[in-house]
Amino acid sequence: MTIEEAFERLGRSKFRSQFKLTAADRAYIERVGLAGIEQHATDFVRERLAPAFPQNDGRQTPMRGHPAFKAMHATAMCCRGCMKKWWKVAQGKPLTPLQQAKVVKMLMAWIQRASEISK
Repeated sequence: MTIEEAFERLGRSKFRSQFKLTAADRAYIERVGLAGIEQHATDFVRERLAPAFPQNDGRQTPMRGHPAFKAMHATAMCCRGCMKKWWKVAQGKPLTPLQQAKVVKMLMAWIQRASEISK
């Protein structure tokens, strides 16, 4: 599935479609830069999603506070349960480095798209 196909699928979900970047989010992206946001997203994925049994799985990702958190919810990559339901990612197994990189790529695509749409 391509990123465009994934966005099309996510767009049919009322819950996933509700996430938007605020002016404060866009200002933060401008201040930190996309490379900084990508590093944060990489860290969040490694810490919050990559373990086989993430701490507080299902509740580990806030709904606000960082553009990557909104992207995680908007793309159904906020917890292992959502990743299983939406993307068929097995629970109980750690994410491989390749899987982590794909998640970050999707998050960054959403952030870039959302920041362009919301201007």
